[in-house]
Amino acid sequence: MTEDPAKPRLMMIHAMRWTGVALVIFGALVITGRIDFPHQAGYVLFFVGLIDALIMPTLLARRWKSPPP
Repeated sequence: MTEDPAKPRLMMIHAMRWTGVALVIFGALVITGRIDFPHQAGYVLFFVGLIDALIMPTLLARRWKSPPP
């Protein structure tokens, strides 16, 4: 019996989403000065995290969508 390819794909989508959320939080902490890191890097991390959390899961799901029967 072969494993359904949907399960690892779903795990990848969830991992992408949670990684994005972590980057947004880390970037926000850098921007507010709670973490000593270059201020511009905080903005980059924040926006990359937004893209990872909001846009990339949709793109991955669209790419992996099964063709209609």
